[in-house]
Amino acid sequence: MGQEMLEIFLAFVKAFAVGGGICLIAQIIINFTDLTAGKILVYFMLAGVVLTAVGLYQPLVDFAGAGATVPISGFGYLLANGAIKGAEKGFFYAITGSLTAASAGVTAAVVFAFIMALIFKSRTKRNLILIRRRRTNSAAPSGLKF
Repeated sequence: MGQEMLEIFLAFVKAFAVGGGICLIAQIIINFTDLTAGKILVYFMLAGVVLTAVGLYQPLVDFAGAGATVPISGFGYLLANGAIKGAEKGFFYAITGSLTAASAGVTAAVVFAFIMALIFKSRTKRNLILIRRRRTNSAAPSGLKF
């Protein structure tokens, strides 16, 4: 029992260290470059594809599990891995293999986003700022304005 708990704890530590390292690299890029968030996401996804193609990402996944597959570079790994496995069956499967591999995750994201859109009322960031200003103005003493 104790050995099993230690293995689970070490798996969490490895996942946290690798996932945190990937996020640390992204944060350094955000802080010290003028790249937009969209470009950084694309670069990380492409890095996952390239590292999978040259065989470097699979050992990272074997070591860290979710720490390597959850960040956006893991999505690139998933697409490349699906394409590689599909290519073993033929050219058509090489093209559709990545779509098949990613279909469950993308479908879940779309379904849950739709459910959340039904439950909650969406607001733009500008509307949220205006709502907060109104709340603070009404709660402030009459002589103070923010």
